[in-house]
Amino acid sequence: MHYYRYENAEVSCFYKYLIVNTYTNKHKHSLHYLTQVTRLHGFDPVWGVLVVGTVTFVLGFAGCVGALRENICLLKFFSGVIGFIFFLELTAVVLAFVFQGQVREWLNDFYLANVKAYRDDIDLQNLIDSLQKLNHCCGAKDPNDWNLNVYFNCSMSNPSREKCGVPFSCCISDPADTVVNTQCGYDVRASGTPSQWSNTIYVKGCMIALEEWLPRNLYIVAGVFIVISLLQMVGIFFARTLIGDIEKVKFNYY
Repeated sequence: MHYYRYENAEVSCFYKYLIVNTYTNKHKHSLHYLTQVTRLHGFDPVWGVLVVGTVTFVLGFAGCVGALRENICLLKFFSGVIGFIFFLELTAVVLAFVFQGQVREWLNDFYLANVKAYRDDIDLQNLIDSLQKLNHCCGAKDPNDWNLNVYFNCSMSNPSREKCGVPFSCCISDPADTVVNTQCGYDVRASGTPSQWSNTIYVKGCMIALEEWLPRNLYIVAGVFIVISLLQMVGIFFARTLIGDIEKVKFNYY
């Protein structure tokens, strides 16, 4: 039996190595900060990291090896998983829009759970501090949310020096200050009301700040979602094109 090869039947090297290059670089920082958000209702973030890491590895392996070895099964698996992830993202956006109240409540509970664990993990502490400084906010709804933390609550039995205080990231900083005063939030909530604290600390809650930020940046958020979706669609297109090239070569060699 003789095999013949037509001159125009070849596997595109462009699509092959573009898939490899994309998925060896795409997930470089995908797990950054995942471990910073801690337990919510008993959920251990380590399991989330393991799941995301496993999916990332399997997907990258299927895309790279499938493209390099011209393996149709791996490429079909790769494009199928990318399509499924896109479907999940689209579903999540629709559900978040439909159930805005429940999502708002979930985010509020999530933030409060991390307020409780503020001093338990230095990375979580830095993440919350960055969030509060960036958005000029304090707590989930107001600074009194820090009563949930054992170090900042105002109970008579609390021996902490930070009693009735807030983290320094809640403080309104002076642009002229060159050194961060990490004790600026001490005893702030020992007297007065949130309206009386507004000259010293931020009194707006971070959930309120998020609700104000989203409408102002709606086009940016939508643009990011569209770009991510297009990249996924392009990945599927490249994979399906490469599959077509491989099948054409196999058919012409037969």
